[in-house]
Amino acid sequence: MGAVMLQGTGSDVGKSVLVAGLCRALANRGLVVRPFKPQNMSNNAAVTAAGGEIGRAQATQAFAARVAPHVDMNPVLLKPQGDRTSQVIVHGRVRGTLGSANWREGRAGLLDDVLASYHRLRAQADIIVIEGAGSPAEINLRSGDIANMGFARAAGVPVVLVGDIDRGGVIASLVGTRAVIDPADAAMIHGFLVNKFRGDPALFDDGYRAIEVRSGWRGFGVVPWLPEAVRLPSEDAVVLERRSVGGDGRVVIACPITARIANFDDLDPLRLEPDVELVMVPPGQPIPDAALIVLAGSKATIADLAFLRAQGWDIDILAHHRRGRPVLGLCGGYQMLGRVVSDPHGIEGPVGAVPGLGLLDVETEIGRAKTVGAVSGTALGAAFDGYEIHMGRTTGPDTARPVGQFGDGRAEGAMSADGLVCGSYVHGLLGDARQRAAWLARIGVDGAGPDHRASIDAALDAIAATLERHVDIDALIALSKTARDDREQ
Repeated sequence: MGAVMLQGTGSDVGKSVLVAGLCRALANRGLVVRPFKPQNMSNNAAVTAAGGEIGRAQATQAFAARVAPHVDMNPVLLKPQGDRTSQVIVHGRVRGTLGSANWREGRAGLLDDVLASYHRLRAQADIIVIEGAGSPAEINLRSGDIANMGFARAAGVPVVLVGDIDRGGVIASLVGTRAVIDPADAAMIHGFLVNKFRGDPALFDDGYRAIEVRSGWRGFGVVPWLPEAVRLPSEDAVVLERRSVGGDGRVVIACPITARIANFDDLDPLRLEPDVELVMVPPGQPIPDAALIVLAGSKATIADLAFLRAQGWDIDILAHHRRGRPVLGLCGGYQMLGRVVSDPHGIEGPVGAVPGLGLLDVETEIGRAKTVGAVSGTALGAAFDGYEIHMGRTTGPDTARPVGQFGDGRAEGAMSADGLVCGSYVHGLLGDARQRAAWLARIGVDGAGPDHRASIDAALDAIAATLERHVDIDALIALSKTARDDREQ
């Protein structure tokens, strides 16, 4: 059939959720669907069955389409590890590092990688639903672009522009995008969607017509606010401060938001717990009185340790431990809990070593090799399925008290002698309800909420049903058929 691309008037306008919802709606119609994002920038990554990295949103979109995630769905993933540098993942593997000095030159050859993945996916599917990045209105980034119009024009894919009415100015953002982009880019846009509308959509009829008249594009619908979206895994740091879904907040679990926090969707399952309030602690705020402190992953452990100390959170964590309360570190958070983190090869930044929080008798050396892969096993007497993504090897006496054991018999993680501090390299550890119940039992919470995967599945079905009512999906399918078919390339 073809392909259609959703681009946005800005970041966080809801492109990822809309693509996921459309993938589920189209799959429910019996179509073979594949999600695709040419270039993503996120430190929340997922692992494919073959051991490659892709953006968390694309893994969710694959789940929505009822297919296994594949590296072709996100051929280029940029993982920020400093203010001016990003690790570059191409087809699931580390290719190198790009900084502000070599950014334009470094991405010059990536369009070929992107198009190769797109053509492979198109050969497998009835329809490809593509997500852009940021906005095509960022015309200062247009040269060498592979994420938005650079890809759309190279692949001959029609574009629908998404505007966010909840943030205000949706008429100006949609019509303004038409005004500032190159005419040849504007010709790729065939219509728009208004997203995140609260209230009666009929109240926006005049605004909707004004956009059509002033832009020359047709509207494909007004999407209401989607409360189910809160149950989907998070990718962007802008959502980190949202509160739990329901619950009376009887037991507080706190997680500080460090500058390079990564894979913080590990904590999303805690939002399902009716007796838990998950508090994501922003910079400038102390860690509140909590039953459990969780240190999430990090793309730059040493830099985040310095950030943590600058916020005074190390004092809060140590005081929490002195009161006899537990701490859990996941991946980079695990590394921070040790005595020392060293970077002898300058992988994350300058060569050197820094003291950790000293709550685990272990030390970590950041190495050149990257561990990436799906894992399963048991921890605290319950089964888990998850994945590893980390650079670094952790050793020391506390690893003799592992948190769990992989299916192949290898020990995993470390536990302090007093049993209060645990570290694990497993992402997704809390996703299984039984595993989550075992951790919650340590802080006096009985039972566990619903299965996280089932909750995501139900949310996707609900979002798809809403899109069927409010979006002209038949017209989007017809538009997708106008995509150029150049698979012979």
